[in-house]
Amino acid sequence: MIRPNQQSDFDSILSLAEVSGLFEPDQTAILEELLRHPDPEDVWFVDEADDGLVGVAYMAPEKMTDGTWNLYWIAIDPRYQRQGRGKAMLANVQTWLTAKEARILLVETSATEDFDYVRMFYAANGFEEEARIRGFYAAGVDKVVYWKQLPSKAEFDGDQSRNEITE
Repeated sequence: MIRPNQQSDFDSILSLAEVSGLFEPDQTAILEELLRHPDPEDVWFVDEADDGLVGVAYMAPEKMTDGTWNLYWIAIDPRYQRQGRGKAMLANVQTWLTAKEARILLVETSATEDFDYVRMFYAANGFEEEARIRGFYAAGVDKVVYWKQLPSKAEFDGDQSRNEITE
């Protein structure tokens, strides 16, 4: 079940970030700071299974833009990957953003081989590689930015195949 996060989810989100393997220890500390002192515009969703939280998504609007958002993190517990949970979380994010009349969703990731599956995931879900910044994360480690145009609210409302929004 995908739902907005609650303060009681913080420790589970941090544990999930660690087990996902997507975050370095210093990044987990940043994540903890973001959870403890959120920007009022930050949006977090979690995916809950019988045994606790198994997924998290974190996004925020891009400052000084009209309807551009950044999806900073999607992480799914490795035990629950390849079950459609990441795709469902991404669909929930896009549905929520469309209802808020967002226009563009950006995602950034690493260009390293161990992130090949992440880049394939976004490409398979309609994202296009928009930019590559050489040596961004470290020497030889590029940042890849993916871009997706979100449907207008009118287009979205006319598509009966969409899921309900998780508020």
